[in-house]
Amino acid sequence: MKQITSIQNAYIKSLLQLQEKARARRQSGTFLMEGKREIAIATKGGYIIETLLFLPEICSEVEARQLSENAELIEINKEVYQKLAYRDTTEGILAVAKIKNFHLTDLKLSKNPLILVAEAPEKPGNIGALLRTADAANLDAVIIANPKSDLYNPNIVRSSVGCLFTNQIATGTTSEIISFLKERKINFYCATLQNSTGYHTQDYTNPTALVVGTEATGLTEEWRKQATQNIIIPMQGEIDSMNMSVAAAILIYEAKRQRGF
Repeated sequence: MKQITSIQNAYIKSLLQLQEKARARRQSGTFLMEGKREIAIATKGGYIIETLLFLPEICSEVEARQLSENAELIEINKEVYQKLAYRDTTEGILAVAKIKNFHLTDLKLSKNPLILVAEAPEKPGNIGALLRTADAANLDAVIIANPKSDLYNPNIVRSSVGCLFTNQIATGTTSEIISFLKERKINFYCATLQNSTGYHTQDYTNPTALVVGTEATGLTEEWRKQATQNIIIPMQGEIDSMNMSVAAAILIYEAKRQRGF
C-alpha cells in the first residue's frame, strides 16, 4: 500500500489545489472531502470515491476500507493530514471523489414535486443551511440559479454536513430554470417585497417551486415578473429582510404543512 509522508509530495500538492481552486476541481473532475460520515453519505448518494487517505493513529486501514471497497488507499502521516484537513475532528480520513454535473435535465422529479430555488447564493454557510433544510424536508430538488460559488468548495461541503450528497441538485441561469419550471407546469412562488401577498395565503399542494434570493439584493426582476405569485413573509420589526436560509425554511415547512408532511 502506498504511503506519503511529505507535504512536498506532488500528489499532496495537487490535493491542496483541489481545496483551494474551483478551476482545479473542474479540470480534474474531482474534489476533496473529509470525515467518515460525509464519505459514507457521499457513497450512498452515488458518488465514486477514487482515493482514501487515512491517518493510522486515528483511522485504521480496516476502517478506511469499510468506507469504500474499490478506492485506492494511501496511508499518510500527521503532518500531511493536518495540511489537508479543514478541521481536527474528521476522524483521520479524507477522500478524493468524482464530481457530478448538476444538469437540470438530470433531475428526476415526482409527479407532484416540491422544489427549492435559490438565486445567486454566495456564502457557504447559507448554501449549506439551504441543503440541510432541503434534506430535512425531503424536497425533490434544490436548484441554484446563477451560482456564485462552486458547490464543491470545501466550505460548502463542510457546512452542508453531507447534505450536498443527499439532495438532488441542479444549476442553471434564471432563464433556463424558469423555462424548465414552465415546461413542467410547476408553479413558482417568489419571495420578494414587490407586488407580494402573504406566503401563508397560497396553495402549495400542487407542483411547486419556492424561490428565494439573497438578503442583500433579493430576486432579480425576471423572477418577480414571471412568478406564479410573489409572496412575502411579514416582518414585524425594524428590518425588511431575512436571511435566505431562514426564509427558505419558513416557506418550505408551510408547503410541507399543507401537504400533510
